[in-house]
Amino acid sequence: MTATDPALTALSQGWCALSLLHGRIEAHIERALQAGHGLSVREYSLLDVLSRQHDGVGGHLQMKQVADAVVLSQSATTRLVTRLEDRGLLARYLCPTDRRGIYTNVSDAGLKLLAEARPTNDAALREALDDAAGNPGLAPLVRVVESASAPAHPVPSMGVPS
Repeated sequence: MTATDPALTALSQGWCALSLLHGRIEAHIERALQAGHGLSVREYSLLDVLSRQHDGVGGHLQMKQVADAVVLSQSATTRLVTRLEDRGLLARYLCPTDRRGIYTNVSDAGLKLLAEARPTNDAALREALDDAAGNPGLAPLVRVVESASAPAHPVPSMGVPS
């Protein structure tokens, strides 16, 4: 295969379209969440991921798992957790079975803000998809997003409604 290979060119164009769709959706949701709730997409995503934890076996996520779920480095995730903790939206505590482990839970205030922000996130996602559906280059990707069924165990991701 060469750089001018039609298969590579089509693949590259598809990737660019997907990246464009993601960027437009994320920017639209970001504006809506900031304006309505003072949250960034990353903050919303982190609250959403952490709100899904439970007290059963394997119910609490380690920081690496949280970082993977919100698509950030561990250090960026730790900084994000600290910012939300400083706002009273999260609380950290030591793992009862491994004193080296630290867990993070969403506070009552964080759960309340998440519940208030969820309809905004969902509406902004719908608006962004509707807008992108009018672009012939993005419309096929919008149809794929709309037709994708939720996995049995949802994988938390940025800006996706819960």
